[in-house]
Amino acid sequence: MAAEGTTKKMIATQEEMMENKVPIAYRDQCAHLLIPLNKCRQAEMYLPWKCGSERHVYEKCEYELVMERMLLMQKIKEKEAQSHKAQIPQGQHAALPLIPKTANA
Repeated sequence: MAAEGTTKKMIATQEEMMENKVPIAYRDQCAHLLIPLNKCRQAEMYLPWKCGSERHVYEKCEYELVMERMLLMQKIKEKEAQSHKAQIPQGQHAALPLIPKTANA
């Protein structure tokens, strides 16, 4: 089951994430990589030079998710711009009138 807007599938189950106390904000398609990273961090007492390979793999996964979402948003904006152009006839501008219409007019 892939989340909406992404091609990556959820590997970690809700039960696994609850058992490993993964915060709700981090329960995405990369949570299966966060679980071993957090275990490594706890085992190594959060030393910044430890668990480098696990952190790199997790951050790469998160980066790929962000890039995928950005591409999807770009496609949506392009589609909206095309549909907006199709609605405006040639020769007319979508500008606001300089003098607004009053309620009595």
